[in-house]
Amino acid sequence: MNKVIHPRKRRALVIGGSLGGLFAGNLLRQIGWEVDIFERSTHDLDSRGGGIVLQPDVVEVFRRAGTEMGAIELGVGSNYRTVLRPDGSILSKRLAPQTQTSWSLIYTTLKAAFGEQHYHQAKTLVRIDQTPGSEKVTAHFEDGTHEVGDLLIGADGGNSVVRQQFWPAMQPTYAGYLAWRGLLPEDQMPPAARAMLHEDFGFANNKGSHILGYLVPGEHNNVLPGQRLYNWVWYRVADERLLAQIMTDSNGHQRQYAIPERLLAQRWIEHLHRDANNLLPLPFREVVEATKEPFAQAIRDLASDHMVAGRVVIIGDAASIPRPHTAASTSKAAANALALVEELRASPEDISAALARWEPPQVALGKYLRQQGSQTGDYLLFHRAPIAKLG
Repeated sequence: MNKVIHPRKRRALVIGGSLGGLFAGNLLRQIGWEVDIFERSTHDLDSRGGGIVLQPDVVEVFRRAGTEMGAIELGVGSNYRTVLRPDGSILSKRLAPQTQTSWSLIYTTLKAAFGEQHYHQAKTLVRIDQTPGSEKVTAHFEDGTHEVGDLLIGADGGNSVVRQQFWPAMQPTYAGYLAWRGLLPEDQMPPAARAMLHEDFGFANNKGSHILGYLVPGEHNNVLPGQRLYNWVWYRVADERLLAQIMTDSNGHQRQYAIPERLLAQRWIEHLHRDANNLLPLPFREVVEATKEPFAQAIRDLASDHMVAGRVVIIGDAASIPRPHTAASTSKAAANALALVEELRASPEDISAALARWEPPQVALGKYLRQQGSQTGDYLLFHRAPIAKLG
């Protein structure tokens, strides 16, 4: 009788416990890998606010990860896409059903599916070691510990430590505008906003200004009517000097590219209200003024030329940052993880070959989304016509 040889168990080290890391961690487990996720934050990340347009790749990760999709609602539907003129009249309205979800819902559901045992918090990566030709990679952490695996996945966001070690020249660049953001309880939507925007996907443009909004799941991921949140995103042109001022939070700390909820300085809330009065149609002006804790993020571009270095890979925003107009940041991280798992499944005994096949189309996807997002954003905010046809 021939002896059956079982492939040895592989171990992945995932740096970053946000959405990209959870996509990869849950999917790798489904093909038999041991996975540990290392997150530098000391606390859960589910307080981060913001809406996400639900895309098929994200739904596929939920399905493969074994989440009980029949027991949860993944988001909130919208019916029409409504575009308002600055005076509040309707420029266009067309039927375009789609589903919007929240960062929090995706994070909490996938973190629960992954579990706590192999999700490690307060783990700050300082460096990665791998000998050329070696089949092992070692991650060293700030607390003096280290971990060894067969594969290391950098899912540690736009300021990725993993990317900076292997490709230090690849850095995000500021796009010339920022996004003011806010979440307003559905039952607090003022009358004009509720009449014009409720349960639709709304838009309005003006010079140097583009705003949109839609409903998302509410507190504790509640999708019941009356319990949801209205999510709005307002893009405004800002030079780097103004951006640096905005990124000084209410405690006087200088932040790089984002101000979380509750930390936006009062002067900028007042600035926001003045701009809303001058630039926004009444329904959007009402939701901006009614939002108690707006927050902000700089819009940045990145599309890496490389995503693999030996047994190290980068995915999600660590590899490329598409502008939000593409509605693709979260879905791209899911697509990166799905494709990676498929290649590893196809070559369980040859990880290097799997990574060599995986990298080129993922690099191309990042560059395509950068071009698409840049052209859309530059047209909306700076009225620049596309310089070349996409595709």
